[in-house]
Amino acid sequence: MSSSPAVLMRLMASAFAVAERAGGIVRDIMKTGDLGIVEKTGANDLQTKADRLVQQCICSSLTRMFPKVTIIGEEDLPSHDVEENLIESGQFEEILQRVCPGEYSGVREEELVVWVDPLDGTKEYTEGLLDHVTVLIGIAYDGKAIAGVINQPFHNYELGPSASLGRTLWGILGVGSFGFELREVADGRRIVTTTRSHSNQLVTECVNAMEPHQVIRVGGAGNKIIQLIEGKASAYVFASPGCKKWDTCAPEAILHAVGGKLTDMHGKPYRYHKDVKHMNSAGVLATLRDFEFYASRVPEAVKQALKSD
Repeated sequence: MSSSPAVLMRLMASAFAVAERAGGIVRDIMKTGDLGIVEKTGANDLQTKADRLVQQCICSSLTRMFPKVTIIGEEDLPSHDVEENLIESGQFEEILQRVCPGEYSGVREEELVVWVDPLDGTKEYTEGLLDHVTVLIGIAYDGKAIAGVINQPFHNYELGPSASLGRTLWGILGVGSFGFELREVADGRRIVTTTRSHSNQLVTECVNAMEPHQVIRVGGAGNKIIQLIEGKASAYVFASPGCKKWDTCAPEAILHAVGGKLTDMHGKPYRYHKDVKHMNSAGVLATLRDFEFYASRVPEAVKQALKSD
């Protein structure tokens, strides 16, 4: 009789199914035309009905199946019973069939922390820039991002109303990352992806220091990491506080699982223990390849301005 899959693989299989369900919720709300927008701290920090319902779906579904796992979501929502139709109990069979890396095979539920961004790129969602939008579920063990799921609810939307929308990417350290075609930027071109709506002098100075051939300004940390792994950008440079742990946990795990790297602007890794502060205070620097080159170009003034945690 075969043994049950390891806790990590079962949690990931559930996270995949929940992320797919979440993507459907995001699309359904967009179809209604009523996004239920409220400002949290200002015009660049919005919350929609999709943020609220997706977080309820993800957190309640995973808590029901894995009650000892710590789950931290972006939205500060009141505690109340979640409607049963928001609960997803399915699991993605392909993940259950994979062999769990030995270093994680004995990990217990209570040792795992899940970081949830129900709608990464909320501002872009409200503005119709739908390719920027992702749902992020990251899993950390011993403070390290080890697994992640990214759902892109509107992938293919630019192909028109008849297109089949949405895709889900996933990755586990020691297993790999899946749901996309891994590509690198051609011909050694330096293409930097950075913030669309949270720029400042420090961000601009750091981007320019990379001497890029091209700069892409888009929303969403998940979206930027997808650009790296699909060969649309060579470095993600954000020399400012702003990103939170729920923005980077899942993307970092998927990037690291294919040999990339994500750190703060000092080259120091972020930690994802349940009691860490949520803000990534020292910015984000990420690449699929040639990390040391980009890290070496970060200006000293940027490092002085952004202190590591």
